[in-house]
Amino acid sequence: MSDKSPRHSRVLMTETVLPIDANSLGTAFGGKIAQWIDIAGAIACQRHCRSRVVTASMDDLHFVKPIKVGMIVELRAQVNAAFKTSMEAGVRVESENPLSGERVHACTAYLTFVAQDEHGLAVQVPPLVLETDEDRRRNADALERRSGRLARARARKARHDAGKIR
Repeated sequence: MSDKSPRHSRVLMTETVLPIDANSLGTAFGGKIAQWIDIAGAIACQRHCRSRVVTASMDDLHFVKPIKVGMIVELRAQVNAAFKTSMEAGVRVESENPLSGERVHACTAYLTFVAQDEHGLAVQVPPLVLETDEDRRRNADALERRSGRLARARARKARHDAGKIR
């Protein structure tokens, strides 16, 4: 496995919000945006590990601004951290008015993907080479988010186990 930097995983994905992608208010369905986020994040992680990946989780998704029908949606994704068999991808979503060129930040999401072999078994991913201060900042933030995810998973398991009849 060769080492790779976040720049090797970068994805730039562009979509447009069509009427079929929107609700009765003329704004994009959150689920459609989440779908695009999932795709962009998966591509970034596949570029990093060069194996198939499955989504393990998506952190809280908060929409800062609505995205209207007719807007261009740009998704920028990259791997922020690589662990043993999983990776965190960050995806930033901006909408662009195609007539004025005005761009606004709509949301940011962090997803965890697990690399798998052809039998669905988790496989090791290459280490992430941090080249820039921005790479190091993103990685440190990802490590902090991972600690929170693992703590929440342990708490869920403890609550689940406590509810079992022994």
